[in-house]
Order: sequence, then structure tokens, then C-alpha cells
Amino acid sequence: MTHGTAAIIASNVSKTYRISHRSRPNRASEAIVEFAKRPFRRTDVELFDALHALDFEVPAGEAVGIIGRNGAGKSTLLKLLTRITAPTTGRIELRGRVGSLLEVGTGFHPELTGRENIFLNGTLLGMRRREIIRRFDQIVDFAGVEKFLDTPVKRYSSGMYVRLAFAVAAHLDTEILAIDEVLAVGDAEFQRKSLAKLRDAARDGRTVLYVSHQMQTVLNLCTSAMFLQSGRLVAQGAVADVMARYRESFDDFATAQVEASRRPGSGEVRAAAVTTDGTFHVADTKMVQIEVAAGSAGGRPYYVSAHVNDANGVVLAQCDSRVHDVWLDPARPQRLSLSIDGLWLRPGRYSVDVFVCRAGILDAWEAAASFEILPDLPYPEFSDPEATAGGAVLSDFTYTVG
Repeated sequence: MTHGTAAIIASNVSKTYRISHRSRPNRASEAIVEFAKRPFRRTDVELFDALHALDFEVPAGEAVGIIGRNGAGKSTLLKLLTRITAPTTGRIELRGRVGSLLEVGTGFHPELTGRENIFLNGTLLGMRRREIIRRFDQIVDFAGVEKFLDTPVKRYSSGMYVRLAFAVAAHLDTEILAIDEVLAVGDAEFQRKSLAKLRDAARDGRTVLYVSHQMQTVLNLCTSAMFLQSGRLVAQGAVADVMARYRESFDDFATAQVEASRRPGSGEVRAAAVTTDGTFHVADTKMVQIEVAAGSAGGRPYYVSAHVNDANGVVLAQCDSRVHDVWLDPARPQRLSLSIDGLWLRPGRYSVDVFVCRAGILDAWEAAASFEILPDLPYPEFSDPEATAGGAVLSDFTYTVG
């Protein structure tokens, strides 16, 4: 690949954050007293390397999917590429203007109206007023917020906010478009429209960077992919090849997660064991046993949420104990049996993530267990493989004639 065709060139890019473990005074008077008592006290700081020495190029007109698990550095990389924050080391060359949608709330002023924010965003991108006016009606029509155009965006729902922010990012004339996985906030119809718009942007020669946990979306949208793991670039290239590397990493990742101290979460309560029967038929009830160790006495009750994922890491089912008003006492160990009925999974391998939560996450055990669905379909007739090739899951259905 030659530099002449590259829209983005990253050389030795790293990002290190300083995490302070010292509580800060809330008042100026407290700070003065604290300094007077200990004028030479050094702040207890931990260095966290979010990204390590990344080197890559992205060709102009490429649609790149950036994949990896939580904490891999995907969102940090987008923030560097969109100049929201600067790299600690290295150099990034961007050839063209960058439009982005990274988090709900990014890039809009809450006190300004939707109309004013459209012009503000365009101006910040270096566009002239007549360019923004030329795109204005398309933006409003796509977002579907015409009735609320002169309302301050702080009064918008999260869905309205994302629709308008995406419409602005996608329709203004930028050469590079960076989208984080905020589209999950929108409804299914808006997600469909958004993905179609991203495909059109790539076909028109714009460079698209798309962070997602939804592997099927990356397959449908992107022409290449990057796999990040623990802040390092593990693979870059064709989508199918990069996804294969991503799947190969699952076993090593699952082994590392057995050690509770390596898992995210506050650690006030931790899952101790997660097991399944190992194999199921398609129509079987899937059983998962979850053991949670005792935490500190007197703490508030917590809930458990288990996610069933396919081989690409796509969440197919979320089984949250709050749905059945099941809350657990942290003062004693707990044993839960999760029964999942009516979920006809395709033959193949699946993993189970278990989250122990209160207001925040106490323990996040990804790939806590896995199971296999046997390759025998529960339908009464043999059929052409194409008859069951579509869809994320199989279903129990009948046809009635007449």
C-alpha cells in the first residue's frame, strides 16, 4: 500500500492514562490545609497503557470494522483518530476532514437547539454556511426531528439525540467518517437506515471507521477489519480473516478470565463458578448453573445478568434476573439455576457471559462457560440446506394451507 492512497497513517501510536488513587479535596480550604500538612507528598498515580505502538494505514474509500472485546482500546483509538484526545507517543496523519459520532452527547451543545447544533457542527468541521444549508433538509428528514428542531437538545430523548447526531455526521461533507457503536440506542428501523447510509458513504469514496460488537454488521458493512486486543493491533486485513483470528482468541481469553482478579468490576461480589451440561439439542432447554461467592455483609442486594453469545461474539439472548425480580443478598453465597426455553440455536459453539451488578458492575466474567449445539435439526422433514441457512437462530413454526 502506498502512502499516496492512504486516508489515515498511524505510526508508533500509543496512549497512556495517569490514574490517580489519591482522593481530592472538595473545597479550596481543604486543599490548602492538606498542602500545609504534607507539602511534599507525592500523588499515588498508576499508569494505564490503553494502546501500544500501533502502526497501520487505512486506504481512502475503505470501510474498516474495528473489533475486539471490552477494554481492547477500540473507542480510545477512535478518539485519537478524530482528534478528541492526543496520542502519548507516535504520529497520526489524516488526509481529509473527519466527521464522528462516538458517544451520546459528543459534539452537541445541550443549551442550543437542534437547528443551531447542525450549523455549529458544520462550522467546526470547517464547512461554509452555504454548504450546511445545502445539506440541511436531508439531515432533518433523515433524523425525523423536524417538530423539535427549535427545541434545546438537552430536552431530546437519547434516541432523538443519536438520530440527529448521526444524520449530521453522515450527511456533512467529510472525507472520513468515524462511528462508535452508539447506533444501538436507536430503533431497528433507524439502525437499518443508518447502516444503509454508511454503505452509501463507503461507495461514494468516503473512508468509514466503524466500531462494533455486532459481527454480522461488520460483515455486511465493512471491506476490511482491525482486531485490537489489550491495546495491541493483533490483525488487520480482510474481514473474514480478521474475524477468524478474533474467534481463535476466545479460548485464551476464557482461560485468563477464570482468575477473578483479572476481570473487570469493583470486586465487592464475584461469581465463583459458571457451568453448563456441555451439549444440547437445538430444541432443548439450555441450563446454566451460576455460583456467586459471599461478599461484604450489609451491602445492598445485587442482580445477575447472563448473556448467550454466538461464535462471533454477538449477543443472542440476555437473561437478566431483574426481569423476574430476583435480587440477591451479598452477605451469603448464592447458587442460581438458569433455564432458557424456546431459544432454538443453530448447531455450533456458544459462550455465556455472566455479569454481577448493582448500580455498577461488581463482576464481569466474559466467556465464563461454553456449550455445543448438536447438528441434528428438530424439523419433521429433511430439506435442502438453503431452507435453514438464514437467520441468527432457528425457530419453531408451522404452515397451514387453506
